[in-house]
Amino acid sequence: QVQLVESGGGLVQAGGSLRLFCAASERTFSTMAWFRQAPGKEREFVAAIKWLGGTTYYADSVKGRFTISRDRTKNTLYLQMNTLKPEDTAVYYCAAGKGSYSDGSMYTLSGYNYWGQGTQVTVSS
Repeated sequence: QVQLVESGGGLVQAGGSLRLFCAASERTFSTMAWFRQAPGKEREFVAAIKWLGGTTYYADSVKGRFTISRDRTKNTLYLQMNTLKPEDTAVYYCAAGKGSYSDGSMYTLSGYNYWGQGTQVTVSS
């Protein structure tokens, strides 16, 4: 069974940085992504990366501040978050899928079959 385990969340002041990690139990995915869910809001797309080619995709709200990357030798996904804002406060989820994503489903929850348990990120003002 595929397992995704996130870590690296925590409490940070506005303007600070955090790095999230997602350890995967296998390397057969085509795409991995980060989503987040703030209290009272729907889960939303943050960033995605093509596992083999490394092409990256970002939500406008994090572009220029967050960087998604992966280490294929360690089956690990990363999210480097800089210049954090209070509105970045959320539970961050790692997701993985095996689709082609030619239909734009990369940006949607339904595009991913596998999810981690989430890690809390809190940004204080």
